[in-house]
Amino acid sequence: MKTLFTTTALIASTLAGGAMAQTMATASTDLNIRSGPGVQHEVTGVIPAGDDVAVAGCIDSANWCEIGHDGASGWAYGDYLTAKLGDEVKPLYPNRQEIGVTVVETPVQNPQEGANTAVGGVGGAAIGALVGGPAGAVAGAAIGGTAGNAATPEPAPEVRTYITQNAVDNIYLEGEVVTGAGVPENVTLQDIPDYPDYRYAHINGQDVLVEPNARQIVYIYR
Repeated sequence: MKTLFTTTALIASTLAGGAMAQTMATASTDLNIRSGPGVQHEVTGVIPAGDDVAVAGCIDSANWCEIGHDGASGWAYGDYLTAKLGDEVKPLYPNRQEIGVTVVETPVQNPQEGANTAVGGVGGAAIGALVGGPAGAVAGAAIGGTAGNAATPEPAPEVRTYITQNAVDNIYLEGEVVTGAGVPENVTLQDIPDYPDYRYAHINGQDVLVEPNARQIVYIYR
């Protein structure tokens, strides 16, 4: 696992009278780092599955946590961060009070990053929510282990070329784009000629490949 770094942003996050305590957590899957607490914000990096992060705190009313990883800082979706609670490994955000995670304030939103969206989600723009994913499989996992689906090999270059040449509108869904998450039925998936095992969509700012029968995300273009 990577060494935890105390970043400038985390140092700057303070409580009245002293520095903010940090919580150690582990990514249960490859997990986006975003510039703000919501899927409308830009992806600035990725935490590899099994890597440790320093959690400065989580927003109490939204499933987003301020983190530091490998010298970078940003925000990550709290269901896919895990921490030890007693003898079990649990998703961080739903168990934040028991784990003792610091509550942080919602940052002021940059109007250029989704003026019609809300922190922690996408307000009225969301047409549904991503379903499941590896967060539900962390119970009983060893600390530092991962619960994500096996990685799909990189698709043929022609797949990426077709998606790029046939771009579709972005769709906002509640929850983070991760491998194994289910795409709701009201999201239209696009065919890829000569590659019937895949469909594609542009969800939360990222092109994703979806297995058409289970409607699960199997690959994310980053």
